[in-house]
Amino acid sequence: MIGKISGKLIERHPPQIIVDVHGIGYEIDVPMSTFYQLPATGSDITLYTHLIVREDAHHLYGFASEQERHVFRQLLKISGVGARTALSVLSGMSVSDLYEAVSAQDSGRLIRVPGIGRKTAERLLLELKDKLDVMVVSTAATAAAGTTSDILNALLALGYNDKEAQWAVKQLPGGSAVAEGIRQALKLLSKQ
Repeated sequence: MIGKISGKLIERHPPQIIVDVHGIGYEIDVPMSTFYQLPATGSDITLYTHLIVREDAHHLYGFASEQERHVFRQLLKISGVGARTALSVLSGMSVSDLYEAVSAQDSGRLIRVPGIGRKTAERLLLELKDKLDVMVVSTAATAAAGTTSDILNALLALGYNDKEAQWAVKQLPGGSAVAEGIRQALKLLSKQ
């Protein structure tokens, strides 16, 4: 198994990159979360990798952190989830967002990832609940997460993209009621 690659980044064609390691160019598929962290072409990089060997091909997947690779491997263990779907999940949301979605059992956040339907999202939440190192959340934190989720979903329904909505929700003071939180978030977003 190839666990880590260090070399020079020579090509970038999302979601694939080529890393030159002492004259050998490795084609590596990376999630967009890793792709956006890459340095300029010609720079030295190190990626944590996962190799999948099939009869007709060897596929190498690269990640900026060990945590991303761990989540990728956990996703692969779920029935019906292949490497492309796992990459889509990691491209559509950060590892911390996935942990939050799993701990709150919020399938709505997973459904926003391209290629993930309601059934797949619910299966992911069910399977990942025990596989990811999700901390046990207190009742108060769960209620706060529900309120935050409601505000986030309202902003998304109003046409804001995920990054804008996430940013606005993070700016809100803790313990806001849903209606008041939406009003404050809209004010923040109108000032951007």
